[in-house]
Amino acid sequence: MEFCPECGAMMLPNKGVLKCNSCGYSEKSDTDEEYKVSSMREAKETVTNLGDDVEVGPTTNETCPECGNDKATYKLLQTRSADEAPTRIFTCTKCKHTWRAYD
Repeated sequence: MEFCPECGAMMLPNKGVLKCNSCGYSEKSDTDEEYKVSSMREAKETVTNLGDDVEVGPTTNETCPECGNDKATYKLLQTRSADEAPTRIFTCTKCKHTWRAYD
């Protein structure tokens, strides 16, 4: 089985030429190997871009130091050594201000 050097898709043989059905790249086949494709499937889009303004992640009651709003999303990141507590990074659900808290 050969893969396209341009896009990485599988190349299919056709009369001594391997051709990529995704980008159209083709090259002469060096071998007499037989390929059998049982079915062709269309690719599905699996990643959805939600944009920058979408609130993603858990929310908590945390007061924003900028606007005073009492709701924020948060995430935990290990910014220091492994034996120390993770850093909590908050984002205000109203003004999108970001701040961090350490334990």
